[in-house]
Amino acid sequence: MSSPSSIGVLGLGIIGSRVAENLRQAGHQVHVWSHTARAVSGALPTPKAVAEAAQVIQIFVRDSEALLTALREMQSALGTQHIILNHATVSKAATLEAARLCQEAGAAFLDAPFTGSKMAAQNAKLVYYIGGSMEVLDRVRPILEVTSTNILPLGDIGDATVLKIVTNLVTSITVQAVAEAAAITHSQGIPLPQLLTALQNNANYSTLIGMKLPSIIANDFEAHFSLRNMLKDADFARELAVAGDLATPALDCTAEAMRAGVEAGQGDLDFCVIGQV
Repeated sequence: MSSPSSIGVLGLGIIGSRVAENLRQAGHQVHVWSHTARAVSGALPTPKAVAEAAQVIQIFVRDSEALLTALREMQSALGTQHIILNHATVSKAATLEAARLCQEAGAAFLDAPFTGSKMAAQNAKLVYYIGGSMEVLDRVRPILEVTSTNILPLGDIGDATVLKIVTNLVTSITVQAVAEAAAITHSQGIPLPQLLTALQNNANYSTLIGMKLPSIIANDFEAHFSLRNMLKDADFARELAVAGDLATPALDCTAEAMRAGVEAGQGDLDFCVIGQV
């Protein structure tokens, strides 16, 4: 698959739309579908139509239900020539069921969530976490390289999903802590840029803090990764913890703060809005 080829993209949200555009820019023929009709190049009416037009299909839908619905709709069109890559962050159970549906149809499947939000997708700097066959990965690696800076094999199908969920756990708790620090700083009459300066020279400073604290300071909550989606991932992490008979007190508090934000109508804003509830 080193030469330009036909690729399907399901889901045209913040990430999927940008991945599709980068694939087009690289010379691939891209067939797309979204649950909300969009007048874009390569748009087809159903997931099945995409499967009939493309052998490699990248999925960027919102949640577990959307993933399994799309796979069931296109299952009759799938065959041994297909490779399905699920990039949506869904539950581990949904990932395993998606793999089963593909196997039933004879298609190959990779568990392939990613890290990186809007600008990473736009600038082709996503990092893919891969669970599944290395042989299958090698077949689609040139396609993934178009939109990424790194591709990380991380185990079996389901393992990459778990690792994506727990890394988002760390992300959400970190941003909750930063938001609380900003609130305390402001309450003491200290300009918030001083907090950024202090953190930039502290051992706990990170790329994440550098991205999200300026947005908190500016009250700029344009979605790069929505609060609704981060809450979804936090709930997946809590499900995994319950299955392992584990307590997650920091995550529990953060998830409830995010839930309050979603219930207050902030779900489609960036998740760093968490401190504004």
